Amino acid sequence: MTSPDRPPVVDVVGLHVRFGEVEAVAGVDLQGHAGQATALLGRNGAGKSTTMRVLAGVVPPTAGEVRVAGLDVRRHTLEVKRLVGYCPDVGGLVPRATPWEHLQLSARLRRLDDWEKRGRDLLERFELGDVAHRITAGFSHGMGRRLSVVLASLHEPQVLLLDEPFDGVDPIGVEATFEIIADARSRGACVLISTHLRELAIQACSTVLVMRGGSRVATVDAGDMVGEDGARAYRALLD
Repeated sequence: MTSPDRPPVVDVVGLHVRFGEVEAVAGVDLQGHAGQATALLGRNGAGKSTTMRVLAGVVPPTAGEVRVAGLDVRRHTLEVKRLVGYCPDVGGLVPRATPWEHLQLSARLRRLDDWEKRGRDLLERFELGDVAHRITAGFSHGMGRRLSVVLASLHEPQVLLLDEPFDGVDPIGVEATFEIIADARSRGACVLISTHLRELAIQACSTVLVMRGGSRVATVDAGDMVGEDGARAYRALLD
């Protein structure tokens, strides 16, 4: 679905992110296209989540160029946040609020009209309908992950960023997340998924960017990582 004549929706060149003396991201290049899903795959500490936070406008880049839909994230942070749907790797939920209240707040902040039917449909798809009016403080980790994906996708964003959406999620939640990714791609959104789970990455995405130690070590077709040969190739990239 990607046209070579169309510029990438997400364009990252030479991204560096430092926290004091620690360099969390060291010169990453990344492109994401309309209608395409790209995985950021690697072990914990590879720099995946920090890269996603930069794209979401949450963490500023230390160096490099980062553009989302042609907008520089440094100079147009608020505009970028409006274009993006972001599921963070941890947190993001209000413990004393219910899923429905989370949806209401998101809709109000984004000035959405006629969102309630889509909100109900998303909760049902992720099997959260029965707990829509229960506070999230008692939710399992997997339930919180599912709700975070719902909130990220509510407004049908141009760029969907899912950071570890499969972590601790049961098969029904995984399948629902796959459906959200497929829906986003079909309407021409750019999807980026951060995960340490190789098999789910290659099911959800057509392109895989392998990260290690804050750097990109390879960008490969997802098909090249299928099966035992793919697993061996992946391990070799991480060694």
